[in-house]
Amino acid sequence: MSYRIGFDVGGTFTDFVLQSPAGELTTAKRLTTYPDPSEACLAGLDALLAGAGVAWRDVAQTVHGTTLGSNVVIERKARGVGLLTTRGFRDVLLIGREKRYQVYDLQIEKPRPLIPRRLIGEVTERVLADGSVRTPLDEADAREAIRALVERGVTTLAICLLHAYLNPAHERRLAALVAEEAPQVTVTLSHEVSPTFREYERTSTTVVNAYVMTALREYLRGLGAALAGRGYGGRLFVMQSSGGVATADAMERYPVRMIESGPAAGALMAAAYGELTGHRDLIAFDMGGTTAKLALVENGRPGTTTAFELHRVHGAAGSGLPMNIQAIDLVEIGAGGGSIARAHLGVVAVGPESASSAPGPVCYGRGGLEPTVTDANLVLGYLNADYFAGGTLRLDAEAARRAIATRVAQPLGLSVEDAAWGIHAMVNTNMELATRVVSIERGRDPRDLTLVAFGGSGPVHGCRLAQALGIPRIVLPASAGVTAAIGLLAAEVKFDVARTYVRRLDSVDGAFLDTMYDEMSAQAVAVVHESAVAGEVVVARSADARYVGQGYEVTVPIPQGRLDAAALGRVQVSFHQVYAARYGYANPAEPVEIVTWKLSAVGGSPRIALAKAGASSADVRRKGTRRAYFPEARGYTDTPVYDRYELAAGTSLTGPAIVEERESTTVLPPGVTATVDEYASLIAETRPA
Repeated sequence: MSYRIGFDVGGTFTDFVLQSPAGELTTAKRLTTYPDPSEACLAGLDALLAGAGVAWRDVAQTVHGTTLGSNVVIERKARGVGLLTTRGFRDVLLIGREKRYQVYDLQIEKPRPLIPRRLIGEVTERVLADGSVRTPLDEADAREAIRALVERGVTTLAICLLHAYLNPAHERRLAALVAEEAPQVTVTLSHEVSPTFREYERTSTTVVNAYVMTALREYLRGLGAALAGRGYGGRLFVMQSSGGVATADAMERYPVRMIESGPAAGALMAAAYGELTGHRDLIAFDMGGTTAKLALVENGRPGTTTAFELHRVHGAAGSGLPMNIQAIDLVEIGAGGGSIARAHLGVVAVGPESASSAPGPVCYGRGGLEPTVTDANLVLGYLNADYFAGGTLRLDAEAARRAIATRVAQPLGLSVEDAAWGIHAMVNTNMELATRVVSIERGRDPRDLTLVAFGGSGPVHGCRLAQALGIPRIVLPASAGVTAAIGLLAAEVKFDVARTYVRRLDSVDGAFLDTMYDEMSAQAVAVVHESAVAGEVVVARSADARYVGQGYEVTVPIPQGRLDAAALGRVQVSFHQVYAARYGYANPAEPVEIVTWKLSAVGGSPRIALAKAGASSADVRRKGTRRAYFPEARGYTDTPVYDRYELAAGTSLTGPAIVEERESTTVLPPGVTATVDEYASLIAETRPA
């Protein structure tokens, strides 16, 4: 085994992990660069390898996580993207589901479509819901539509025809016509990207794939070329939203699958820490510099969804851009260390706007003027101004105090300390609401779960968040600030496929299903083998099922082997069990139908050898003492500060206490006790606030 590298680009910091042949990990952080995040990636990788004395030729694998795709969509950066669809369906993106995500809000805002109406063309053709052709493709009409879009500046074209998931012949012919009329145009076909039903969601998914394709292709190719130029001889892998990795070449064809690649790795690693500590049901809490991400992990695996939404308005379900992709079921809110605080309508408000890395929080000294959560935590004494990000960034506490005083404290008639605590408490409240979404709204009581807190800011806020929700236990991993980057190296090579075939379970054609699953398996396994996975590839099957007449589904496992009557009977029993677990009841007398059949191929399961804590010692040496603010102490109090790297296994700490490491800081409030486990994680126990 040679060296492996994981690097994850966040909104504020880019994180790096180097794994040695023995499994030892070396970590680093660097501010993310804009507008080109690859600058920080390459500079950080060079510094990481130079510091470890490792040559690029000795690196066997690099795995990358990035939110570049989602940023391109949110910021509407792409140009020259068009859509070709069935005549009469030109406005499907504008109409959507005709649902108001806030029924009583008269000023409702919907994200505008990614493609303007003038760049949407129509062609004469029609395929029916059973896959039969009602109106053949009018090729002369199609050529005219293609030429018109090219004249308007289209360079990337999404093609999404009605019911093409059942019969893709017209989409394939259109792609051939585009190649004849405008060979320079890049084409995305809906039956390849999202061969599932629901016209609006399939069109939206296809359009997002086309929208980010050019930017991500150029980014990945540029990054790959830069790595090769440094002597790296392996392949660049990219984390997918589903929690598996695939080659950059595969992601160039399906970039929509990596739209949320960075946050997925953190949820995977949280599940791994849960396994190590014996707590398989947990909430993964990843708070970085720009956002906070939360995910529910049950039985050691993060939940997944195929109804992913990007760019929700104020986090409201149904307000974002829908995508039919397999993704870890995350709730993401604008609550990070860089979230901007302000006085609003007589109260403290925090986020979702972020100072990110440029200009960053006021205390960074990089031109920021708006106070942030990091500024508040510095004023409260939680952060070490001389040891932030391992001492690579010196913080200006006085500048942070002035910004909070001017922008928050004085307008609200508060002291600077009370304003700083208000900022800290308000961002905790925002995250508490999001945590309820991934627990209570998923049918789980947070008091029965464990919280795994990581990210650069997660350990600062984790214990307070757990107290507010009555969560009894918090796992605070070592190297918490780069947990997502570590997760990149623990991810499996994975590829997901899905097809719509709407049938009642009591009338399914088992032979047809077997043939369809054989085709899906061949497609997925081929992609995994393309990623240089030579060993066994494991295939897992599932399906989205519902009671006949319903409009929403739950995912159920599909057994391996031929799908005869007995196997389908087991699927029906499984559906009732999953449905009851989710909604609290089930009706076995009601008929069940399957709408989408899914398959995942997984290969190459690397293992991370996490460093273990030193031998137990009765001598717990303090790094020092710092004045820190705790309401329980009625203000500032002398608080012991510990060096994370000096804490041996079995060491017990009692709050108030602060534990520092290079990538993050852990705050233990009064009443919280913590013990260091064998993997150097702090296992904290808390009582409700």
